[in-house]
Amino acid sequence: MDDMNHRRLLIGIAHDYYLSKINIAEISKKYQVSRYLISKYLDEAMATGLVKISINTPIERNGELETKFKKQFPIDHIYIIKDADTTSDDERHVIQFAAEEIQHQILQSQIIGVAWGGTVLSVIDNFQISTRDDLLFTQFMGDNLKTNAANGSTPLVQKAAAKFSAKYVTIPAPLYLFNDRAHQALAQEPAITPAISNFDRMDMLFAGIGTLASIDSIPVWKAHQQAILGGADPEAVAGMLYGRPYDINGRILNTDHDKLFGAKMAAILKVPRRFGVIKSKFKSKALLGALRGHLLTDIIIDEAVANRVLQEDQATPLQS
Repeated sequence: MDDMNHRRLLIGIAHDYYLSKINIAEISKKYQVSRYLISKYLDEAMATGLVKISINTPIERNGELETKFKKQFPIDHIYIIKDADTTSDDERHVIQFAAEEIQHQILQSQIIGVAWGGTVLSVIDNFQISTRDDLLFTQFMGDNLKTNAANGSTPLVQKAAAKFSAKYVTIPAPLYLFNDRAHQALAQEPAITPAISNFDRMDMLFAGIGTLASIDSIPVWKAHQQAILGGADPEAVAGMLYGRPYDINGRILNTDHDKLFGAKMAAILKVPRRFGVIKSKFKSKALLGALRGHLLTDIIIDEAVANRVLQEDQATPLQS
């Protein structure tokens, strides 16, 4: 038996045993293989990684640290996940908890804004399948033009809607438009207006927090960095959220020169629940700025990120 056929045999036996719950005696008859070999093949499937068994232990939160955060920052809802044994487990726990909490809020909403980025994609991938055809998922910013990745905004809003058998609307336009006339004209196009009509009606949105590196990772935006920043000093940028740069105190830096095509900041800040999911302690400055600027109502992080933010807060006092 060649390797490919042997692999197919292992997959078939493992599927029947672990998923279809067929006993070894019946599998032996089905494949005309001895019970001894069935057991041997199941062990081989496990050893080679074809089968992976995981036990989902409860994800615990640090209530004491959450209380400390609420005293320090004006945040309505804070979820701090206890650190696990490894960094990869920490990140996995944050995403799993975020998916569960955000899905709970989605099921109480009608119109949900979806941002873009790898963290948002991971959260969507962890949603449980549900049927809510009365929901509407909407882009509230143009496309990030990250065409070589799965986490562009258009596929994300589609993926989110697919998890709930729901409807979705997209913004078939780039994230930034530097020509003001084009910006105004495009907003009148019939393909764009369905999404625009929902900007003031969103019940919630969820996003990841970025840094200036997220702009520089896309060639066309890197080439027009100064236009995106509105002339602001790149060194002053603590983070990027909703496509806008802000400083360590949470002040939007390009208010007078905002080239983003999508919802205005005033509309975004009126959304009742704005979830931010952060799984990297290297974004602690970005999170600190977002907290100080009241840019989010809900944040989901782990202990390592939380402690780094508190350290950053002490090191860089809030400026008036």
